[in-house]
Amino acid sequence: MDVVIRNTSEVITAAGDPSWPAERALAAIPRGAVGIIGARLAFVGPENELPEDAVGPETKIVDAGGGFVGPGFVDPHTHLVFAGERSLEFDLRNQGKSYLEIAQAGGGIASTVKATRAATEQELMNGARLRLRRLLEHGVLAAEAKSGYGLSLEDELKLLKIVHRLQGAQPVTLIPTLLCAHAVPPEYADRREQYVDLCVNEIVPRVGQQKLAAFCDVFVEQSAFTPDEARRILEAGRAAGMVPRLHADQLSDGGGAALAAELGAATADHLEFVSDAGIEALAKAEVTAVLVPTSTLFLRLERYAPGRRLRDAGVNVALATNFNPGSAMSESVPLALGLACLENGLTAAEAYWAATRGAAIALRLEHAGRLKLNEPADVVVFGCKSYAHLPYHLGINHVRWVIKGGDVVVQREADAHPCE
Repeated sequence: MDVVIRNTSEVITAAGDPSWPAERALAAIPRGAVGIIGARLAFVGPENELPEDAVGPETKIVDAGGGFVGPGFVDPHTHLVFAGERSLEFDLRNQGKSYLEIAQAGGGIASTVKATRAATEQELMNGARLRLRRLLEHGVLAAEAKSGYGLSLEDELKLLKIVHRLQGAQPVTLIPTLLCAHAVPPEYADRREQYVDLCVNEIVPRVGQQKLAAFCDVFVEQSAFTPDEARRILEAGRAAGMVPRLHADQLSDGGGAALAAELGAATADHLEFVSDAGIEALAKAEVTAVLVPTSTLFLRLERYAPGRRLRDAGVNVALATNFNPGSAMSESVPLALGLACLENGLTAAEAYWAATRGAAIALRLEHAGRLKLNEPADVVVFGCKSYAHLPYHLGINHVRWVIKGGDVVVQREADAHPCE
């Protein structure tokens, strides 16, 4: 084999059935090993069952040092491509200003739109590449990347084309999403219906024609778009070949979850204010709930999405960083894992599933977020003995090795002994 990963505490495959309890679905192999030939997994099983001829003179041995091994993380909700920063708004929130108050005063998304429109493509590429490197160092090997800071035909196309350019410029697999309905841009403040028409009649069809996005997303909220407006945009997106997604019920119960279920959306994201009826609708329609607890914390909101109720209702739950300059300026996967347990009510197994296979299901990535024979060798080696240590050791990155398609893309110095 080209690579053999050995001396593990366990190998978490996350290859079980999504309907199983999370701990069982993680399908752990105690003292497991992983073998790689080319870009594919050639062995996933107990180390003592490795074939006799697995290791040859050219085989690279990765010694896990007693740490655990798992699939690459999948981040199903990010806003990676933008310019500018909003630390002043962060300070204003800490002084008591709300997200809506800041947005109504000209801050919020509008301020990032202004900076992003003014930036060159190379500046936007450079910034996004740095953010992707940080995600990669946290073990993220696939991520969704939204537009939404252009809010014009020219600028939305520019952002999505940058996502495609980034695809070959760094190791993380990117899944592009059109989010022209992120906010009504300032120049359309008094004629929002015309902006919805622009999305429906020009931006969405052009993105579809150029095959620039897999998903079409809308922010459904009092400060953004109504369910009726969202329905128009998402139906246009579906007609153009894009799968619907929604920012839903983040700041109020605005019917976003119900709309996601009605449209058969891939995901409903945020859900801090989702109703019991909304949860039931998501479960019946098999819509994945994407939790973004870092954003809830960052905005100092008191109400976190009801992850426990969503899981108990049978909804597939995914976990994302929601990395963006306004409401979640953090690439920290372990912070998201910890908050998912502390505030969304998930168990450690449910949180880990949500950041791996659950997130891959959200993005409809058939072979991501799990370790399975003959599938891509996207593997992470951790410097702790169990996935349960990641949310407990809050915000600390225990990634040691990251392997993408059989190639080592991150190698970090190990501690003398793995954390328990």
